[in-house]
Amino acid sequence: MKKQLIAIIGSGAMIIGLVTVGVGFAKSEHEQRIRGTIPVPEQTEAAYPDMAKISLNQAMQDAVNAVPGRVLKAGLDEEDGFLVYSVEVVGQDQTVTDMKIDAGSGKVLALHKDKADRHDHEDEDREHDEREGHESEE
Repeated sequence: MKKQLIAIIGSGAMIIGLVTVGVGFAKSEHEQRIRGTIPVPEQTEAAYPDMAKISLNQAMQDAVNAVPGRVLKAGLDEEDGFLVYSVEVVGQDQTVTDMKIDAGSGKVLALHKDKADRHDHEDEDREHDEREGHESEE
């Protein structure tokens, strides 16, 4: 009886471990890791503009060249330890494409297309404001 209980617990732990590893692999296949040209050591955001080799305007132009449309949002960020411009472009079909542009070369490092949804952006803005300590305007 004791051996059966140990075997059942061991099997359960093994199954949980395999499921966890499987989910990790599945997640990593869908997420793109950013490998830019400007590593960001422990810096404050205030140092980012001096580190960038291309301007925000150039990054927006590179994004629109890759995915025709109009720029919705753009900013300088750190992603996976590298300096990138995050640029959202809205296409004529109302598809929003979120791109990561290398702040050193202007190369598109990653992109994710999404159907435009006004509510998604409002929720993201509200979450961002709450993290930053701003009050929501409702």
